[in-house]
Amino acid sequence: MSTRSMSPEYKKALKNYRRSTQGKSDKAASDDWTAFRKAEKKYKAKFPPPSLDDVLDLSLLLKANNHLDNNDLVGRADVVQVEEIQCERNKRAFILPTIPGLVLLPSFLSEQEQQDLVQTALSDVARHSETNLHTHYDIPPRGLWDIYIDPASSKQLIPPKVVTEEADFASEPQGPRRLVDNPPVNVTNLAIINSVSKAPAPPSPGTSPSTASELLERLRWANLGYFYHWGTKSYDLRKTLIPIPERIQSTCKNVVRSIGWHAVWWNNDQIPGWDNETPDWQDWKRTYQPDAGIVNFYQSKDTLMGHVDRSEVSCTTPLVSISIGNSAIFLIGGQTRDVEPLPILLRSGDVIVMSGPFCRRAYHGIPKILPNTSPSKLFTDSKDNESSAYRSYLQSTRININVRQVFPRGYQFADIGLEGS
Repeated sequence: MSTRSMSPEYKKALKNYRRSTQGKSDKAASDDWTAFRKAEKKYKAKFPPPSLDDVLDLSLLLKANNHLDNNDLVGRADVVQVEEIQCERNKRAFILPTIPGLVLLPSFLSEQEQQDLVQTALSDVARHSETNLHTHYDIPPRGLWDIYIDPASSKQLIPPKVVTEEADFASEPQGPRRLVDNPPVNVTNLAIINSVSKAPAPPSPGTSPSTASELLERLRWANLGYFYHWGTKSYDLRKTLIPIPERIQSTCKNVVRSIGWHAVWWNNDQIPGWDNETPDWQDWKRTYQPDAGIVNFYQSKDTLMGHVDRSEVSCTTPLVSISIGNSAIFLIGGQTRDVEPLPILLRSGDVIVMSGPFCRRAYHGIPKILPNTSPSKLFTDSKDNESSAYRSYLQSTRININVRQVFPRGYQFADIGLEGS
């Protein structure tokens, strides 16, 4: 590209990039990177922005592409072989022969359904559930969102959490942050994992009072159902279960019931590793009952490192993941980080389902949020203050609702000394 044809913004970014990389080389380090890490580095790059030429974009297969905004970035629909399968509700669903159990449902959610879920995530889940902010701040019972949209209280300063001498916190590890690579949870080791101490993380000593607006920019996750303890990468089954809102429950159940599971598994269910060693996909439409989940709130610079979900006893039932707001690049690979992952473009309204023993144990992550790609039509029907606040928040945010089933149906909680159903 000639410098004459560059925009002023691009020239500035190029200048900053050259200055920051002068005398540096990633070659030595990259020789030791796994295939998954190389893909993460490729799509995390700030400059030059990564090309989407190798990114699977199934939205391009939808009729007329009338769901795409003019400013949307696009990938390609022919990156890998995909197969369309039966899907109810006049929606479309696709599977990939190379990743058995992965189901992609582009534009599955209507604009109204997306708006309803955004409202639930911010005004309900972030209010009644534990979030990353509760570790450091005394969040008022009315919740951040209600304070934020109320002109009378929007400037209110929310104080840091006060640490008492009696408080028991997890010890903070010294040195660089390390990956926690736990063994997969199963019916045999669950009692041992459940007995491990799951003390809360200590509040940050440098925290200062902040407004709701400032804290919403730092909101990263909210817990649903069984409480997920981030420090040990396991569920704390002794904590009170946080009910999953009915709107999220019903949406995820509708997703599972809409998929023609026979087309997904008729030729693949001999893969070893099923719950109770027996494929049960024939029953999912009837028995699927999500009991845990996380709502992630991504800002434009946020990422999710490649990982495998190992914390659920039920490791083959569907995990439903919903995208709303800004688009993202999703990577999914194989059972090790040495398998080159497939990049998939996820847009607002898209749903993916990870199911079965291969897909649920596949490495996956989010290396890139694509800024300024949130649909312009969301929350435009009303001009009231709250709708404007939702619209403004989504301009810089990707909301990801992912819900799963921790225990197989009929699991006996008494085996680990707990009551349950």
